[in-house]
Amino acid sequence: MKVATKYSHSLPKLACPGGLDGTIISTARLNRTVRVDVERRLMTVESGMVLRDLIEAAGAAGLSLPHSPYWYGLTIGGLLSTGAHGSSLWGKGGAVHEYVVGLRIVTPAPASQGFAVVRELGAHHPDLDAAKVSLGVLGVVSQVTLALQPLFKRSVAFVKRDDSDLADQVAAWGRLHEFADMTWQPEQRKVIYRQDDRVDVSSPGNGLSDTLLARSAPTLMLVDARAAEERLQENGTTAADLCAAARPLADTVERQAYGYTNDGVSFTGYPVVGYQHRIQASGTCMDSPEDGLLSGCPWDRRIRGSFYYNSGFSVALSKAPAFVSDMQRLRDLNPDIFCAGVDTRVGVLVRYVKASSAYLGKPEDCVDFDIIYYRSRTYGMPRAHADVVDEIEQMALRKYGGLPHWGKNRNLAFSGVITKYPGAGKFLGVKDRYDPDGLFSSEWSDQVLGINGSPDIVKESCAVEGLCICSEDSHCAPERGYFCRPGKVYDEARVCLFLQD
Repeated sequence: MKVATKYSHSLPKLACPGGLDGTIISTARLNRTVRVDVERRLMTVESGMVLRDLIEAAGAAGLSLPHSPYWYGLTIGGLLSTGAHGSSLWGKGGAVHEYVVGLRIVTPAPASQGFAVVRELGAHHPDLDAAKVSLGVLGVVSQVTLALQPLFKRSVAFVKRDDSDLADQVAAWGRLHEFADMTWQPEQRKVIYRQDDRVDVSSPGNGLSDTLLARSAPTLMLVDARAAEERLQENGTTAADLCAAARPLADTVERQAYGYTNDGVSFTGYPVVGYQHRIQASGTCMDSPEDGLLSGCPWDRRIRGSFYYNSGFSVALSKAPAFVSDMQRLRDLNPDIFCAGVDTRVGVLVRYVKASSAYLGKPEDCVDFDIIYYRSRTYGMPRAHADVVDEIEQMALRKYGGLPHWGKNRNLAFSGVITKYPGAGKFLGVKDRYDPDGLFSSEWSDQVLGINGSPDIVKESCAVEGLCICSEDSHCAPERGYFCRPGKVYDEARVCLFLQD
């Protein structure tokens, strides 16, 4: 059995029940506010409530959820289960689960107990550190109580600089601003720094975040954009041509202030000041009209629109400068190939995540790197310059001991990952008590948690699909000129490299 909802789901197979006879439990209607205690600043919601509704309800009560992911089409149960986060090293940090002070979870039980038991976990319950990042394998989270803060505003500005000191800044920037992040544009040798801090609620401004790439768009435009992307990626286009095609899109996003407005309508300049619930997350695409698919979300599977991979991994704050230096060395070998390897509209998003007591949370302060990149709909069809992201990924996870985001990534990122979590043994102990028969487990979750098997799938073209790290040419696409070779900077990496000869 697995829990899922109608809006979004993880990129890995966390929401997929095992085998052909599995059951999906929907929390689409488990979406109400249970209670709001303004005096104690506590809010209890059902687990199927989407983040958009939660932060709006909190704002209406004069309260703010301090941190959240940037996309609000996630349910509170889902985002907790995968450890979803915003960006901050201040206070308790940017992960939502750090603000959980109570949780109700329904777990399996024998017939003598009616087949189910409802467990109430308070702030000091020893099992809360297992339940608040659970991958969905403990049972069904039904209610969550969050500690909120008095309503506040934020002041946001984006500053573009060259990336010559990025290795130094990556460790320092998160200490300077409460909601700091940065976007690296490697092929342009630029960094977009987010200067983002809370300001008094009386500060003038009613700014709004409405991220451009999370808006509804005309279906014909989405289909045409994808077709153009496929032609560029799969018809032998040079890296320079890929850069030339990508730059106008990146420039448009920048000119439109990344979707921020000063009053909900127009952008007049930085800083953008607005209430927390209007700034912290966006995703108006989820409210796109049912218009016979004349418009839709870019990733709507009913149309042939966007199709991509999303790799997200966290590197310890102390190791992040060396990791960035290695990425810059790789970039300096040929900047243009990063236009093919990384979606230049969004670049490499860099966020900050604080150490957590959750058994499957971050064991130390980390810098999180997020990369979106092209994926073919044809199995085994390599993307142009696939070796770029493959080497970065292996460098982060292997050389620097990074951790994959539980709700993102391809199979290879999860190989042996559970050994990197000091609290893994305690988590598995709670899992054995809550669900001894593994009713909420699957082949995938058992592989990821190191219980049985490995997430690696070794077969032809497996490295192209991220199912394995190549060890022989057949794992790439030799018939298309892609062969298994060492990395260019991290020579212990094994990547699918295109060879002209």
